[in-house]
Amino acid sequence: MVGTRIEDYGLIGDLQTAALIGRDGGVDWLCLPRFDSAACFAALLDDEAAGRWRLAPAGAQVCTARRYRGDSLVLETDWETDVGAVRVIDFMPPRGEAADLVRIVEGLRGTVTMRSTLRLRFDYGHVVPWLDLEDGRATAVAGPDATVLSTPVPLERDDGDLLATFDVSEGERVPMVLTHYPSWSSVPAPVDAEDALCDTVRFWDGWIDQLSYQGRWADQVRRSLVLLKALTDDVTGGIIAAATTSLPERLGGARNWDYRFSWLRDASFTLQALLGTGYVEEARAWRAWLLRAVAGDPADLQIMYALDGARRIPETELGWLSGYEGSAPVRVGNAASDQRQLDVWGEVLEALHLARRAGVGTTDEGWAVQRALLDHLREIWREPDNGLWEMRGPQRHFVHSKVMAWVGVDRMVKAVEEHGLDGPVDEWRTLRDEIHAEVCERGFDPERGTFTQFYGSQGLDAALLLIPQVGFLPWDDPRVVGTVDAVGRELLRDGFVLRYSTDEGSEGDGLEGSEGAFLACNFWYADALWETGRTDEAVELFERLLTLANDLGLVSEEYDPSTGRQLGNTPQAFSHVGLVTTARRLSGEPTAKREHA
Repeated sequence: MVGTRIEDYGLIGDLQTAALIGRDGGVDWLCLPRFDSAACFAALLDDEAAGRWRLAPAGAQVCTARRYRGDSLVLETDWETDVGAVRVIDFMPPRGEAADLVRIVEGLRGTVTMRSTLRLRFDYGHVVPWLDLEDGRATAVAGPDATVLSTPVPLERDDGDLLATFDVSEGERVPMVLTHYPSWSSVPAPVDAEDALCDTVRFWDGWIDQLSYQGRWADQVRRSLVLLKALTDDVTGGIIAAATTSLPERLGGARNWDYRFSWLRDASFTLQALLGTGYVEEARAWRAWLLRAVAGDPADLQIMYALDGARRIPETELGWLSGYEGSAPVRVGNAASDQRQLDVWGEVLEALHLARRAGVGTTDEGWAVQRALLDHLREIWREPDNGLWEMRGPQRHFVHSKVMAWVGVDRMVKAVEEHGLDGPVDEWRTLRDEIHAEVCERGFDPERGTFTQFYGSQGLDAALLLIPQVGFLPWDDPRVVGTVDAVGRELLRDGFVLRYSTDEGSEGDGLEGSEGAFLACNFWYADALWETGRTDEAVELFERLLTLANDLGLVSEEYDPSTGRQLGNTPQAFSHVGLVTTARRLSGEPTAKREHA
């Protein structure tokens, strides 16, 4: 939406989908009924013509204040006007049967005239639904999608929009409930807004009570964990990378990708953050999701899947949307699903290993799948791949990919040694040593004293900072210290670490243009500074990174120091995982990966 910064948005969700709400009271992004469905509000990627729902005092532009209620995803937005004050309470109750967007207007002082403009545009702003007003409720139907708006205030239809103007006085509460349902079904009964509010707050209070972290940055960790939980699908067990698509990595550029899918890597990182802070059920649900998704030949393992485990997520450009601040194209689906990324095998086996350590027992079926994954990894680990960052240029022998292949083998060895599971552990130990030796020989530049992005490369990659985190080498190894120094020397720009260089003349990534500072890499750099004895620098960087979150604690994928703006899809799981993990490390807690070092 033109004029609205990424950090202006707050997120609400029901563990199946999520909505972004701006400071002006507009819901500018919502996919129904789940995260990877087509959006019915897509103003985020165009303008209000693509669909949005604005609820605000008449004539008001921007709210006075906003906050989440406690540790929940209930968003409270306050408006002060010349004649009074109101609060809009937005949430999505995680009831499972249907997707509901609930908005309650509460009068705080005086009498305020409110205006609601509901512009539903299904299929990412492409389809105007048929509207019907009857018996105090409004239905909208387009193809397979239908919604019903239930509210006690009068509604009127205006050329495809639903409008309402009403007064709210001190002490009054006016609900508006938008419910999605399949168009071939009967119209569902609306939820009771006040009961749903109580249930939603109770759910989040109960969930956050499981948190084990009580360190110095508890408030930020609590909010990040709630946002990570909000990116999980309570029905399938899948975990998405972010709630949005096509928010650009550089304003006006074409690095715009769809992150509403379950990357095995991103989900593994999310589980590490959750398991490390006391959350086990999510790991149990994700393991069940994983076994369904990867069922069959392990050679067919993909790096990402749809939330229901579907494999086909073709990439398409939506030409009728202009993109966020003109950053076209808008993409849905992701062609990277067809890439080979060797590190994914290691990430999956690492996540399952950590789940075992947390008490999630191993089933015969689960262990058989893991052995099959390792057997295939044994066949392919010498091959080049597209790497962690999904390079769209030529495949390379990326050092991080080889290190994670080592991790996959190492965790299987530990499964036998620590948990008594069955397997040819001597053969696995030999393979582990073979991978380790090759990486140290071919992936390290002795003249510069650093590991490199890929074999024979002159470039660096911030993912090299994970080498000691996964236990490949200890933190005090000179090769690790040299790599940390090199990353700081060659990838630091304006005080922030890039994931790799996209400067002219660099080895690049096969794409045009540059990008912002990838925030997860900066959390990794803070970890590395801390573990290599530069503790003051680590804390300074970490606390500077915390200031990049918006007023509601949301962090996106990247940051542009030159404009002071967040970039990329939001909220980004990778970034919030980094925040949680670094907070634990700097608080003196052992992190999941640190235990291997």
